[in-house]
Amino acid sequence: MADRKYTEDHEWVEVDGENGVIGISDYAQEQLGDVVFVELPSVGKVLDQRDEAAVVESVKAAAEVYTPVSGEVIEVNEELNNDPSLVNTDAFGEGWFAKLKLTDPTELEDLMDEGAYKTFLAGLS
Repeated sequence: MADRKYTEDHEWVEVDGENGVIGISDYAQEQLGDVVFVELPSVGKVLDQRDEAAVVESVKAAAEVYTPVSGEVIEVNEELNNDPSLVNTDAFGEGWFAKLKLTDPTELEDLMDEGAYKTFLAGLS
């Protein structure tokens, strides 16, 4: 099973070998409300850790999504162009944003694992 890591801004990356899939957490999509549009990065774009990777627009607000790790965008979730609500209905599955070829896997050490993220969320309430 792939290993999912989280940022304090509620982005996640799920790593499989040298590639990672990025998205936002259930907590983030709940805070945003109904997602109506997602602006995805271009395939081939090189992102540094914490660069803006996508923009999510909801009925409440627009929010930037920052990449948890550095890498080159090798694929984007085109389904979000047709159905941005996938972010709301399946944030950890069909609602992913982009796949990256990681350029610095050591950055994963700076991120929270699932247990640490749940503890972080508990501290927000």
